[in-house]
Amino acid sequence: MQHSKFDITDKHANLKSAYKFLEQLIRHRLSEDLQKEAAVEDPTGPILNPQLPSPFTSFVFNHRLTTDELTVLLLALAPHVYPHLFDTIISELLPQGGEFPAFGGVKSGNHRGTIPTGETAVYLLAGFELEKRFQVQRIFASDHFFAQEQVLYLEPVKSGEPPLSGRIALHADFIDLFTFGHMTIPQMSPQFPAQHITTELDWNDLVLTPFTRDQIHELQNWILYQETLLYNWGMNRKLKPGYRALFYGPPGTGKTLTATLLGKYTGKEVFKIDLSMVISKFIGETEKHLASLFDKAQNKDWILFFDEADAIFGKRTNVRDAHDKYANQEVSYLLQRIEQYPGLTILASNFKTNIDDAFLRRFNAIIYFPVPSPEERRLLWEKSFPDALEFVEDVDLKMIAQRYELTGSHIMNIVQYVCLEALGRDSNKICHEDLLLGIKREMAKEGKSY
Repeated sequence: MQHSKFDITDKHANLKSAYKFLEQLIRHRLSEDLQKEAAVEDPTGPILNPQLPSPFTSFVFNHRLTTDELTVLLLALAPHVYPHLFDTIISELLPQGGEFPAFGGVKSGNHRGTIPTGETAVYLLAGFELEKRFQVQRIFASDHFFAQEQVLYLEPVKSGEPPLSGRIALHADFIDLFTFGHMTIPQMSPQFPAQHITTELDWNDLVLTPFTRDQIHELQNWILYQETLLYNWGMNRKLKPGYRALFYGPPGTGKTLTATLLGKYTGKEVFKIDLSMVISKFIGETEKHLASLFDKAQNKDWILFFDEADAIFGKRTNVRDAHDKYANQEVSYLLQRIEQYPGLTILASNFKTNIDDAFLRRFNAIIYFPVPSPEERRLLWEKSFPDALEFVEDVDLKMIAQRYELTGSHIMNIVQYVCLEALGRDSNKICHEDLLLGIKREMAKEGKSY
């Protein structure tokens, strides 16, 4: 692509230049075939400047788009940025009205303008040259990176109709990227049964055993250096894509926080999958929900966190009836999709033995989160209280940590309770009795005495 000087304050300069090229291409092709006297010159390609930062610029140059690929991308984006581009040009060149079927394009229910189809792309780029038309059609093939990376696609048409008559559809993520400047975080829904999770905490707030922390460091290394390992060092021929980890241990020992911190410190979005929205009693629905989830996550480099994974990743059973058969199919399907996912997938469970052996063999890391030791519990108590709080002399956190076997989530619940009690009596002081009452209350929730 040619380069030229632009106003560096105009972050959309390259996009505007690209659409000037597309407009000239449309005018050239139509005026030539409609035998207009002053035919527009055939454009050689858009003039884009790689030094102008924008998501559109980065995408074009990082993927080294050909002029044909860029044209198809511009056609897909046009209804979202220049909705009446095609109709304006066509009405100028056909002032008496009428249609030009070779141009393709369709009208939709709400959008009043023409939406380009595969026929539009093939006509603009190849005219009626058969060999070139076949070449352009390859851009819509399933092995093209537009399809592989879920950038754009041809919408399906009714049986018997030409596939190229389908609309060129740009995936919503790329509409957001090229218009808003970033891909928006998807909201939890039946089509995307996952919650985006973040944290204000940092690694210093997480108390783990040294062995567990070292294993988490290995995970962090994979996230940071996977591209170098796979592609610069050529290991993509020998290693499967993605990384699969099992976090197991009692509730409240830091599994979710660890997953969230991994995302925070490696710049990855973390999504916690809501299994209650995934699992369905209707045959095929669970796989459908999982397919929707993984399709959305593909090529996003997200961290997918399946909490209480036993619900769907549990051991397969001997087939006694149709329910067992389809339950096993769900597990098998999930195993297949996880192995194909190129990002980090984390499964969390209270017990390793609850997970199907077929999954265990495929984990790159199996990490145990034990109940914290007395010394670790003391650290958790010390880190959990706000700075504005004061302890009276009888508070002995070391003794409390030794005596009561609590997890991090237990301790945070107790801290919240005693702090609110202190605020309720207009005080910032906590005494030993306050902590004991909080501990008794927390343990009673699980039917335990203290």
